[in-house]
Amino acid sequence: MTLHTLNELIDEGVRGRYVLVRSDLNVPLDGSLVTDDGRIRASLPVIAALAEAGARVLVSAHLGRPQGAPEEKYSLAPAVTRMAELAPALTISLAPDTTGPGAQAAAAALADGSVLVLENVRFDARETSKDDAERQQFAAELAALTGEHGAYVDDAFGAVHRKHASVYDIARILPSYQGDLVRAELTVLEKLTTDTERPYVVVLGGSKVSDKLAVIENLIGKADTILVGGGMLFTFLAAQGYAVGSSLLEADQIDTVKDYLARASAAGTEFVLPTDVVVAERFAPDAAHELVSAEAIEGSSFGSAGIGLDIGPATAAAFADRITAARTVFWNGPMGVFEFEAFSAGTRAVAQALAEASAAGALTVVGGGDSAAAVRSLGFAEDSFGHISTGGGASLEFLEGKELPGLVALDR
Repeated sequence: MTLHTLNELIDEGVRGRYVLVRSDLNVPLDGSLVTDDGRIRASLPVIAALAEAGARVLVSAHLGRPQGAPEEKYSLAPAVTRMAELAPALTISLAPDTTGPGAQAAAAALADGSVLVLENVRFDARETSKDDAERQQFAAELAALTGEHGAYVDDAFGAVHRKHASVYDIARILPSYQGDLVRAELTVLEKLTTDTERPYVVVLGGSKVSDKLAVIENLIGKADTILVGGGMLFTFLAAQGYAVGSSLLEADQIDTVKDYLARASAAGTEFVLPTDVVVAERFAPDAAHELVSAEAIEGSSFGSAGIGLDIGPATAAAFADRITAARTVFWNGPMGVFEFEAFSAGTRAVAQALAEASAAGALTVVGGGDSAAAVRSLGFAEDSFGHISTGGGASLEFLEGKELPGLVALDR
């Protein structure tokens, strides 16, 4: 795979040229307030580098899942406001539409070294259309904003698994380059899949086993140890015959999990499951809760109504021991409902163990999404870890061995 780099583009000369950057600005919002600006901060270096080199920078991005038409709650306005706060030296503005008259006028008026963020690309149904011709038409409109000597930089690894107009089709029209985020993500993911330094420990959490079936399948025989926490742990416990009360359970995945557990041992991969669980009376930050053994969840004071919301301290300590002894660690998914202080201890313990492993020289990768949000909200410095992924589902699909359309389009 031959992917041209941002440095190559800048060395070619970008002053006065339009460069369209696909960024990942899909940030969580509380009204008009960005509650986690990690993706914005990660996107700014490439945007700033191009602006400082004199480019007229156009930024395309999505936020949320609008249904192919403008919706105020999915406007990129809050993200652009935060961008401007984080990068006061840059001149950053938001176009009133994506490729319409407003965007065309704003792009035409853009000065060298300035940044124009196009409104949410998913406000146009053609962005995600299954019809190749519709996507290509929208991509052509995006390309037209860049004029005669435009270029395209994909800096949104979190979207490269999508065959969307602003990710795939645009790269077939304009001279295309990988942004530094894409380059860094690929470098780390390749270390997780080839010539991985061992012991290699994978920590999987989050709500559903079904979200991670393919990556688990691909990791059996590759990872030395897989530690299982989060909501998905209850399907694993059920596969061992334990009752899990009202905890999150995907009953239709129990047989699949049994198969994984049986195959893993023969393949040299050890699954480590929780031995204790924090069970709550209900799903709430102030819910009454107690610690029970993993096989006695329905033996808590709450009986079959009890809900497991975190791994227990014995499990957290066992997980930490495995992590700190590893040379490579990949973590995707929190261990519990970290947003509630009472159920954040397991996630905090895993994050602390990763930080310690990193300090000891291990490659530690925090797999984006909720895991990245967790380490930031729990007060960990980002440089405590080897790499905080911005890839989300795209990174998981890479680890599954899937071909990613956005990368295929950049390959030339």
